[in-house]
Amino acid sequence: MRDLLQEIGNSLSQNKLRTSLTGFAVAWGIFMLIVLLGAGNGIVHTFQANMNTNALNTVSVYPGVTTTAYKGYQEGRYIQLDNRDLEATEDDFQENILSAGAMLTQGGITLSYGAEYVSLRLNGVHPNYALINALKIDKGRFINTLDIRERRKAIVLHKKTAEILFKHTEPLGQFIKAGDVVYQVVGIYNDQGNDQSSPAIIPFTTLQLIYNRGDKLNVIMTTTQGLETEEKSDAFEKNYRRALAGIHSFDPEDQSAIYISNRFTQYQQVMTAMNLLRLSLWIIGIFTLLSGIVGVSNIMFITVKERTHEFGIRKALGAKPRSIYKLIVVESIAITTLFGYIGMLCGVAATEWIDKTYGSTTISIGDDSATLFVNPTVDMSIAIGATVLLIVAGILAGLFPARKAANVRPIEALNAR
Repeated sequence: MRDLLQEIGNSLSQNKLRTSLTGFAVAWGIFMLIVLLGAGNGIVHTFQANMNTNALNTVSVYPGVTTTAYKGYQEGRYIQLDNRDLEATEDDFQENILSAGAMLTQGGITLSYGAEYVSLRLNGVHPNYALINALKIDKGRFINTLDIRERRKAIVLHKKTAEILFKHTEPLGQFIKAGDVVYQVVGIYNDQGNDQSSPAIIPFTTLQLIYNRGDKLNVIMTTTQGLETEEKSDAFEKNYRRALAGIHSFDPEDQSAIYISNRFTQYQQVMTAMNLLRLSLWIIGIFTLLSGIVGVSNIMFITVKERTHEFGIRKALGAKPRSIYKLIVVESIAITTLFGYIGMLCGVAATEWIDKTYGSTTISIGDDSATLFVNPTVDMSIAIGATVLLIVAGILAGLFPARKAANVRPIEALNAR
């Protein structure tokens, strides 16, 4: 084996420029493969991180506009959700609903404490709002069922809002004004929001009463159970749509009358798209690598042609075709593996640099912020897969040239010069 490696080393050293240029194509191919896969992982991890901050077993229902006439009603009718829909959700779907709540918003509110003030919107919510939106309570508590039942004037502020209103005072227990209405601060929450525009939160029933909103609501928010597959989710949504269609007299088949947002099915759809993205990146990377492998194969054909006389002498002296076959294939593997690993190390270094430079970059999205390009690196399974790919590529690159070398006839080879 040592003699074989020494012979391969001598062959490569005699053609340094040609070997380097050929190896560069292989190194570039594996470099691009690693970088593309790392970038794909960064995109996938970003979607997972941004979706996993919130509970996945949630279904939210929004009002819509009808697109078909039904029971004497014309199309284009706005469907306003109300308390009847929330009651139907709680009573008729207990098998799949763990918790049900609603949200109602009131904009243009100015909160003040002493000389400090801030303008924002109020969200009237039920207790499950914190779980669904992954709110973290830093101090105090969140809205509870007693607040809902008694229509208390309790308020939960975002951390940034509290810092503006209470510069030198502990906010919990303090009373703040919202116009002519006085609320008591019962909690401080934190989330992905990054400025004072994050909403203040009060009991749902309190907002309905104080701001004269009747029994109207903006969105129904639920946590669910038993909807582990798209088939079960689709069946639930169909039954739910039919129930609300009975309340508001719209066509149960009209998908625009109400909008149902199911985070679990959205997550599954996103992950399917991400898997397709990964597959596409593998295909692009492999074809890029193949261009380098074709170059290696062409160089090996040239090598075989240049060494035809040598192979003829070897066979005349008793060398078996298998030994010549082995020599060419191992030389091909050596080129692809050596330069492939150089490209792989450069690719890994590039993804690590991208991670250090851009991995923690965040952007603002309304009241929220999102991290971009989360962990755009490759794991060990990718490295192992790339290693196997390099070996297979080296074998394929040397296969046909080796076959040609092994089939050289000694008499023709000796007369080749």
